Amino acid sequence: MILKIIGCSHHQSSVEVRERLAFNPQQTFRFLRKFYDAYPQSEVVLLSTCNRTELYAAGQSHDLMPSTEEMELFLADSCGVQHSEINDFLFEHANEQAVRHLFAVAASLDSMVIGEAQILSQVKQAYRQAADLNQPMPLTHHVFQAAIRVAKRVASETEIHTNRVSIPSIAVGVFARQIFERLDNKQILVIGAGKMADETLKYIQGEGGRDFVVVNRTREAAVRLAEKFNGRVADWDALSDQIQNADLIVSTTGASQPVVTLQMYQQIERGRLQRPLFVLDLAMPRDFEPSVGECLNVYLYTIDDLQQECDRNRNARVGEWPKAQKILDQETERFMRELSLRSKGPTIQRLKQQAQQIKDIELDRLMKRLGEVNPQQQKEIEASFHRIINKLLHPPLESLKDEAETGTTGLLDALKRLFQLGD
Repeated sequence: MILKIIGCSHHQSSVEVRERLAFNPQQTFRFLRKFYDAYPQSEVVLLSTCNRTELYAAGQSHDLMPSTEEMELFLADSCGVQHSEINDFLFEHANEQAVRHLFAVAASLDSMVIGEAQILSQVKQAYRQAADLNQPMPLTHHVFQAAIRVAKRVASETEIHTNRVSIPSIAVGVFARQIFERLDNKQILVIGAGKMADETLKYIQGEGGRDFVVVNRTREAAVRLAEKFNGRVADWDALSDQIQNADLIVSTTGASQPVVTLQMYQQIERGRLQRPLFVLDLAMPRDFEPSVGECLNVYLYTIDDLQQECDRNRNARVGEWPKAQKILDQETERFMRELSLRSKGPTIQRLKQQAQQIKDIELDRLMKRLGEVNPQQQKEIEASFHRIINKLLHPPLESLKDEAETGTTGLLDALKRLFQLGD
């Protein structure tokens, strides 16, 4: 199996870069279909979250899948950007390094907020969406199932997830408290009605927030979220009025363009009478144009503004880091060993089949020459042939298993030539 990853994350690219490469579910669906049309013998998974966009591609051999550069060009073209504009911000991993990276991502060890719970469900969802379009996906299924297993091990065997925090919890607990002493007398506007909005509202309610208004393009989703938190619903057309009345805004839509532009806010600004406005823009791409944050009494925070607090969260878990890294090392080695053994499976099967055919032919020839043989004698003869074959095959098969420990293929290639097994 060949596994490649290209992508960008909060480690090496800013929010300005990441939002240009972000995909909502509908865009992901179109991307996957286009990719499969272009590379029908490859498997692909696209993971796009607020902190990363990563393209995983797998194939049986290099000639059956795109090169790294072709993957980068395909990603750039799908996002409507030039390759040269994003090339310096992309990372790439292959094979063992790619496997370890996926394991770290799924276990929330590569997240902005170490130990956050949402990333594993996002990894699962990304795989399911790809699999729904291209069944079966044996190569990626194997590695993504292993990643889920690794995430569970890290969660159960370390304290990485103990008292875990999330982007919404940091945004509300740290930044909102810097602006407002209390939230029970503030009008809170939620733009969008997805999982991030839901989670953020839980923390706002925990901090005392009571007056919620939800605005979403799909009113049914807004109603479900508002009812859950005893809030109200406003039509999308009333967004400007709701912004004018709000004290705190949480914006988490999947829009591909800003929902609130500077021009739009400037038309609202006068009606606010210079009241402070705290905006948590947790969307990717961002819902608010950055220039809105330069307006009087507007405190606009995006995901990248949370980095300092996220670093503190990482440092608080530093004691558990070696345990988690050891699990990654163990599981990556285990996966590569299993993968090497699986790759030898067809050759081993052909070798056994060839030996069985030779045994059957020679046994049949012997029995014809012997003539009348009682059932017990025939059984003993057949057992002897079987033991001979097994003893002859045991050393090379054991050597193949030992070779799988190192991930090399020299002995496998030699075995194919010696026994004329073909490819």
